[in-house]
Amino acid sequence: MTLALLLAAALAVVCVVVVALPFLREPEPESDDLDELDDDERRRLELLETRDRALAALKELEFDHRTGTVSDEDYRAQVGPLRREAAHALQALEAESHAPPTASQREDQPSRERS
Repeated sequence: MTLALLLAAALAVVCVVVVALPFLREPEPESDDLDELDDDERRRLELLETRDRALAALKELEFDHRTGTVSDEDYRAQVGPLRREAAHALQALEAESHAPPTASQREDQPSRERS
């Protein structure tokens, strides 16, 4: 009986170690190199950041105006330029999404056969 309990305990320990082993190992990355952005990707990233900054500023301005921190005059003076900045970034992003693909983008897309 004691031998059976020892074997069962040893088997349980071995099972726990085998199951936990993948979680205890340090993962090995494929590569630590970051891909360099080309000019189109860099431009798109800049436009996305501009859009996000302008929309966040509009949201904060709207909140401050509603809470009374910003007066009506200051709100009217600040909201126009922020809206124009956000609209310009959105229009540029929209124009880029409808632009014909560049050579590097065409290489990334699989070729489609015409039927």
